[in-house]
Amino acid sequence: MDCRVVAAANLWVTVGGGGVGQIGGGFSHESEHDLALMVSDFLENGSSGAESWCSSDSDSVVSDFAHLAEKIQICKLSVVQYEIDLLSLVHSLILSMNESNIRSTNSRPCYASCIRFYLVKLLRLSGYDAGVCASKWQASGKVPGGDNEYIDVVNDNSGTSERLIIDIDFRSHFEIARAVDSYDRILNSLPVVFVGSFARLKQYLGIMVEAARYSLKQNSMPLPPWRSLAYLQAKWQSPYQRYTHLEGNNINNSFIHKHRANCLELLLLYYKCLPITMFATRLLIIIIMFDADF
Repeated sequence: MDCRVVAAANLWVTVGGGGVGQIGGGFSHESEHDLALMVSDFLENGSSGAESWCSSDSDSVVSDFAHLAEKIQICKLSVVQYEIDLLSLVHSLILSMNESNIRSTNSRPCYASCIRFYLVKLLRLSGYDAGVCASKWQASGKVPGGDNEYIDVVNDNSGTSERLIIDIDFRSHFEIARAVDSYDRILNSLPVVFVGSFARLKQYLGIMVEAARYSLKQNSMPLPPWRSLAYLQAKWQSPYQRYTHLEGNNINNSFIHKHRANCLELLLLYYKCLPITMFATRLLIIIIMFDADF
């Protein structure tokens, strides 16, 4: 898996896989209760409930992907100084981790919970009000139930106690079956680690849902409910429990135990990709400072 900067205007471009979830299925973050039933029902009846497709012309689809790629670059530039500072710190703290720091207290493998809790520990030592948030929601209408785990940082300096979201395996939320090359390029242009506001997160979600729709359309596949905008938004907007340290059974153990992802593999991904991202962040700061002068 190689990481490289393609062009100065395209700051975060990673060549290779995105995330450590199951590529093709994309179920690395999803709740597994009733999932087999839901998938079976979708495969049999999914097209009847699918969202309407956009353009059917191949050239138009290519143009759509190009437009979405531009929107992602705009999202990356739509940051404030506090987010940039936190992003730089998060990258540095993650790269300071080693295998001994991420051993789970549970006997079974976790889905990066050990990384999240250790990162929260380091952030709190750095003076940030950080916590691990375990969200869960019930099925509603066409939106399947599920759960998610992420980090938040409460920024009291804003005067409104704004929550900033940190997702340490951001790309895995958007992996889809039989993705076309244009989709993979957009997926790999996403940050490996997302740090930002809910507003900016929603912008990314909307872009990736459109990209998934265009990609799946090329294979005559409808958008599955677990890749819909409502489902993705539920991951970060649903009721949650917040924990500042790992302590026995105080977190969603079913979430931790049921996933098989290799945390060490995710750590190796960071070692390969984050140095490039950190360099891109410095370029971003220069761009923002340059724009501020004019």
